Amino acid sequence: MRRRWRNWSGEQRCRPLLIQRPRTREGLIAFAIAATEQDRPLKAAGSGHSFSGAALTDGVMLDIGLLNRVLDWDRSGGRVKVEAGITLHELNRRLDRRGLALENLGDIDRQTLAGSISTGTHGTGAAFRNLSSQVEALELVTADGSLHEIDGSDADALRAARIGIGALGVVYSATLRTVTNFRIDRTDRARPLAEVLDGLDHFAGSLDHFEFYVFPHTDTALCRESTRTQAPAEPPRPAAVYAQEVVVENWLAGAFAQAARHVPAAIPTLSRLAAAGAGKNRKLDSSFRVYASERRVRFTEMEYAIPRESAREAVERVLEIAGRRDLEVVFPIEVRFVAGDDAMLSPAHGRDSAYVAVHHDHKGDWQPYFDAVAHVMADYGGRPHWGKRHSLTAHELAPLYPRFEDFKAVRGRLDPGGAFANPYLEQVLGPVTAPKRRRRR
Repeated sequence: MRRRWRNWSGEQRCRPLLIQRPRTREGLIAFAIAATEQDRPLKAAGSGHSFSGAALTDGVMLDIGLLNRVLDWDRSGGRVKVEAGITLHELNRRLDRRGLALENLGDIDRQTLAGSISTGTHGTGAAFRNLSSQVEALELVTADGSLHEIDGSDADALRAARIGIGALGVVYSATLRTVTNFRIDRTDRARPLAEVLDGLDHFAGSLDHFEFYVFPHTDTALCRESTRTQAPAEPPRPAAVYAQEVVVENWLAGAFAQAARHVPAAIPTLSRLAAAGAGKNRKLDSSFRVYASERRVRFTEMEYAIPRESAREAVERVLEIAGRRDLEVVFPIEVRFVAGDDAMLSPAHGRDSAYVAVHHDHKGDWQPYFDAVAHVMADYGGRPHWGKRHSLTAHELAPLYPRFEDFKAVRGRLDPGGAFANPYLEQVLGPVTAPKRRRRR
């Protein structure tokens, strides 16, 4: 009987023919060769924290979670080579013990390194790029068992593989650029929404890391304002962390979502209570401890990157949509800022960006809300986060990415037989186009 696999939120499910868990590079290669010889499709899976169908397969699933070793340290250059099945949670702690850190992170640390870089995971900070930009080299296993060492000597392959959405092969290892470990001094506070929207350039430009949340039916922005520092850590008491991050941000949020599910008319009141209950909190600790947040409430999410200068107008339009009673939106809108980069399929490719994320009860009817917001994002050339929900096709995506066809060319070179294809990749990339052979003269 086939085992069922599902993602973090329980929405994406499949029954692979086999789930293989390699413990070594050689084991990974052997599993890939065996699947190819038996003409079975292949997909790699990490922690399942994406909301998209990128990992789904009815063939062989390669669960890389046991590939979690640190392979090499370059102390003088600040580079570390690690197996890509390691979670960010564990990687951050190993780096910290050696006095190192990643320069920026997202707000979740349960993903595998491979999954987080392959989907374009990002944090916030107008001067900082997404996590994949910290990758200097990758080792990729393709369907025939070949191990491709991809680095700056093949710049196009590296720009494609840094955010490969599982289309090129299985990421075995990544070489990361690190920095000296540091602390973050973060203050969470409520501000009038008008003040924040009027001062977006100021907040995003003057703070190392800035993000805010807005509940529909409210005029309050819940801000996270962070500054990087080498000051000694002042870790909060564990009881205080538990009270804020587990009880308030998860249990109460879950209770509000459940109440809204049963009494939709109460949503405006619940939103105002949530916004009013946000106090002022400060956290000064190691960077990775401040970046990461607990996420125990199940929800579904869609997120788009748009030009930074369009943020205010887009947020105002999304809030107008979220305030519609028929859409039953109880979760906040989240806004973050990221510097542009050069990965071919990066949502922030070639432009400084604002990321606008919307959330909904995963048991509710989220589609009308997400469709309405996606329509707004299209007006700004919005590009979807590869790890979140969206419904765009290759035909719609190609004009949004200047190097979309270049990515497809690298895909055709590394996976000419389409072994790593699945319905999601067919939707967003189209069929594999094998490279053209040069004629002999």
